[in-house]
Amino acid sequence: MIDDEILNLVERPGRYIGSEINMVKKDHEKVDIRVVVGFPDTYEVGMSHLGMKIIYGILNNLTYVACERAFAPWIDMEEVMRRRSIPLSSLETQTALRDFDIVGFSLQSELNYTNVVNMLDLGGIPLRSDERSAVDPLVIAGGPCCFNPEPMADFIDLFIIGEAEDVILEIVNLLRLKVSAKGGSAAGGKGPKLKVKRLELLKEMARIEGVYVPSLYEVTYKADGTIKYLKPKLPGVARKIRKRVVFDLDRVFYPTAPPIPFIQTVHDRMNLEIMRGCGRECRFCQSRAIYHPKRERSLSRLLELAKETFYNTGYEDISLLSLSSGDYSRIEELLVRLNEAFDGRGVAISLPSLRVERSLWELPSIIAKVRKTGLTFAPEAGTDRLRGVINKRLDMEGLVECILRAYRAGWRKVKLYFMIGLPTETQEDLDGICRLVHRLANIGAKRYRSQRPWKETVSISPFIPKPHTSFQWEPMMDLVKLKERGNYLRERLIKMNHVKVDLHPPNLSYLEAALARGDRRLSYVIFRAWEKGAKFDGWTEFFRFDRWMEAFCEVDLDPEFYVTRRRSFDENLPWDHIDVGVKIHPFPAS
Repeated sequence: MIDDEILNLVERPGRYIGSEINMVKKDHEKVDIRVVVGFPDTYEVGMSHLGMKIIYGILNNLTYVACERAFAPWIDMEEVMRRRSIPLSSLETQTALRDFDIVGFSLQSELNYTNVVNMLDLGGIPLRSDERSAVDPLVIAGGPCCFNPEPMADFIDLFIIGEAEDVILEIVNLLRLKVSAKGGSAAGGKGPKLKVKRLELLKEMARIEGVYVPSLYEVTYKADGTIKYLKPKLPGVARKIRKRVVFDLDRVFYPTAPPIPFIQTVHDRMNLEIMRGCGRECRFCQSRAIYHPKRERSLSRLLELAKETFYNTGYEDISLLSLSSGDYSRIEELLVRLNEAFDGRGVAISLPSLRVERSLWELPSIIAKVRKTGLTFAPEAGTDRLRGVINKRLDMEGLVECILRAYRAGWRKVKLYFMIGLPTETQEDLDGICRLVHRLANIGAKRYRSQRPWKETVSISPFIPKPHTSFQWEPMMDLVKLKERGNYLRERLIKMNHVKVDLHPPNLSYLEAALARGDRRLSYVIFRAWEKGAKFDGWTEFFRFDRWMEAFCEVDLDPEFYVTRRRSFDENLPWDHIDVGVKIHPFPAS
């Protein structure tokens, strides 16, 4: 039990108290199914995630389900919990994770995998799926990382592949039929009391479209370490798992009254998802395959959702979420209507990322009628040649004109995203990044001179050839070259006035690549890294690259096999059994 004495021992106690406005707390004695949605990062990060709010709202709208939340405790809180034998519990009712019927995790980043293991351990749940019995919770996972579920296969009972709004209801309703009406966790027992054997339950769950149960599949390997086959162990189990898609965004639940945090979160604002999918075909983009096809919410529905959320939360910032908000067919009209709806209320509107096209030149001035946040563009590469390779076309003069108009409208913050280590990248492409940044910085300098401060942030990340992309067979550039190229750019860009450089650590990207491109054997690596103390690997102050390399060595796996090896087009990839519904066209090997 987390009490006031413990809260006084840790920083940011608001992470652990719950009781927020709009929080839902139900009597466990009056429901049939108890679900806890776990986010394997801090409260501030998890409470910024839209998907978690969607599942929380959908399940709590059911009278027979109680859905609660749990987050990864920070280092200081975990130390207190382990010293005093306090299990990881939900915010709403302080119920230990082991006493829920379903424990669900949102896998947004491969760098959170050890946090999942840590939360299971703190929650009193056996770490491996094959160690759990009929009284243990069903451990499920969803999110973009599930499109290669194999590295986490040993820890998760079932994965949701695709969008969860419909499939989570089917999972809960099936479990409801298989759990005794009384005697479950609400009656003081540990986890669900199943009427059937756990294996039988998992076999029935596997019949739900979009559900992958890894324990029902076997993997064999060739002498060279590549996969010989991954196939079902039992008849009637699908060879391929087709992702679930919600086709009508207007009809599905959307959270307009989410819990309001007491503390500052990473994205402390109203998230308005305007569409899913993308009509572009950038060769590096995994999200295109994950969220295909492109679907839009209607203008009327978006205005309704925005007004409802504002009245229920009081948020003064609206972020229009999508892979490419400028592709929304009525984007200018939407911005005008939102400005009209919130006229005089001081509500700011932001677009996470803008394409550069002449049809979108007016957007900065439309958005700027309220408060100005920041504009984000993703050129990705420094030259037209390399942008052609990755199929990310950029109208350079259009970008210059768009930023010029933004500065004229009073904007003072622009963020640019680039990647290094892209296939066929040359020195000329790196110099192209410098030239582009310098040219755009000069626009701000001429506009503001010695007036109000302005800033151009340049974010540079190593390229990772992700599953379900045209580059999935390509190798990642080796660490030595990535570090050299990153340092080359940083040394030149930091000399430019008003330019801030954010260089993603190559070691971190290297580990992310290994976990993203790995097979089922990486479960052993994840477990060993966790035993060595790995957690919060996405936080640079806690990331220890040597710890992970030791874990690879101890289980006799070479990370280079997963990261920097070119894969043949006829190789069985670890994620080939996941059907994203998109034809992947391989990029010719260089």
